Amino acid sequence: MSRHLDTGDVDARRPLLPGDQLDSSVLDSDEGEIIFERSSQHEGGGNTARKLSYEEAVEGAGFGLFHWLLLLACGWANASDAVEILCVSFLLPTARCDLLLSSADMGLLTASIFLGMMVGGYVWGYLADQRGRCKVLVVSLTVNGVFGCLASFSPWFWLFLLLRFLSGVGVGGSIPVIFSYFSEFMPRLRRGAMISALATFWMAGNILAAGLAWMVIPRTWAHVSLGALDFQSWRLFVVLCSIPSLSSALIFKLLMPESPKFLMEVGQEAEAIQVFRLMFDLNNRGKGNIFSEFSLHVSRNQKGDLEEIRTPASPRENLIKMLKKGLSPIKKIFSGALKGRSSALLIVFYCISFGYYGLWMWFPELFERVEGGGSPCANISLPSALHNQSCYPVKTAVYMEGFIVAASNLPGNIFTILVMDSTGGKALLSGSLMVSSLSVFLIYVVQTKTQSLALSCVFSGVSVIAWNALDVVGTELYPTQLRSSALGFFTGVGRVAAIMGNIIFGKLVDTNCAVPILLVSALLLTGGLVSLLLPQTKQTELT
Repeated sequence: MSRHLDTGDVDARRPLLPGDQLDSSVLDSDEGEIIFERSSQHEGGGNTARKLSYEEAVEGAGFGLFHWLLLLACGWANASDAVEILCVSFLLPTARCDLLLSSADMGLLTASIFLGMMVGGYVWGYLADQRGRCKVLVVSLTVNGVFGCLASFSPWFWLFLLLRFLSGVGVGGSIPVIFSYFSEFMPRLRRGAMISALATFWMAGNILAAGLAWMVIPRTWAHVSLGALDFQSWRLFVVLCSIPSLSSALIFKLLMPESPKFLMEVGQEAEAIQVFRLMFDLNNRGKGNIFSEFSLHVSRNQKGDLEEIRTPASPRENLIKMLKKGLSPIKKIFSGALKGRSSALLIVFYCISFGYYGLWMWFPELFERVEGGGSPCANISLPSALHNQSCYPVKTAVYMEGFIVAASNLPGNIFTILVMDSTGGKALLSGSLMVSSLSVFLIYVVQTKTQSLALSCVFSGVSVIAWNALDVVGTELYPTQLRSSALGFFTGVGRVAAIMGNIIFGKLVDTNCAVPILLVSALLLTGGLVSLLLPQTKQTELT
């Protein structure tokens, strides 16, 4: 039962009558939630409903079933992106024979999806700030799934490379937008923990990809002939990896509402209130609380921009105008009070993306190289023999080890959820990057397969803390009208780093393995130190 403020002669359980006023500061004593209430204003006979800010409306809608369902929907989208990105690394040990890949070719293949993500990240982020989060998520997830599936039927390396690039364009849109979308439904005091919970679904996607690879790729029954195309088991694995993205797109298309924060920013007050009503109804189901009508403080700027009279212009002038408008968010995030944090965040994104993706995408291949014992860099004299041997029968141990490393994300994710709101993202980001740097350095030093696997698990468990903290910090550093654009830009920078990391690994893993591994260690350390320059965002309000 909720505790109510004194509302005079107004029954707190009856429907709203003219003259009732909202009071959003009532605390539910059972659940610790804030719910919409009513009070009457009798002074001078003037009775008007109070205008609520965005944060007040979110708090008033409470916390409960809606947010857990939202977590599942957004988490599945996040997991689908992880599956699509990481599936390439698991197919390398077998696909390299069918597609006749050298180590350099494998570097290009793992880099191709990041090139697509770099292109898609900013474009989709900008569109999400202009057209809405939900619409962009539907399209980007569909692009991801469709082209990912088509890649499985490619008989040639260049076509497979192109389709993986196009799949990456879709992934580049959903990753930054999903966190902006999710955070804009969250009450301030729960935002850090819930974003951390959302980030854990990346681990779920990682485990799903590793598990599918372990179950499907070594199986001979998955081999069929489709005319000139020899459809090996790794191609079936690619098809299965596209299903999460397509199913997630369908969920957002049919079930999910637009972000109320975005609706307020574009002046769609009635639509925003309907979303808050949906949140309230689901969160207060069975509690007997009644939703009260209210109004919102909304921004009319963007609405006015959309309604302005446009004078005819030439195609060239329209293109220039469109480019200037598209690049204006970048100018804004690197000017004024945002300049310092944006510069630091750019360096952090570059360092963690180069380090994590540069090493993580090569784990299955490195495990293949240490299957007979030793360390990854101890077998650099064997590349010729490695690539001349048959990829079949598939070594199941490689995928089992990949599954173990993926599952080692779990402790880091649990730790992040438990301490994020109390510690803050900045401290977790810096500390985890430094520990990750040390673990990578030790991977180079150790001399046995067991030690390499153990340190890879440490790197996996600690680096995921850094990613979770970065998701929280990046979301809270920018205002609504720049949030998706900023995250899209920085994830684009991260993709450049991931591309460079994978190409460098591909070029040097056969000749000088120490260089890429020690470079990863140095960059992770740099990112950890630079992250100390970021402002503290613990439990801050979204602007």
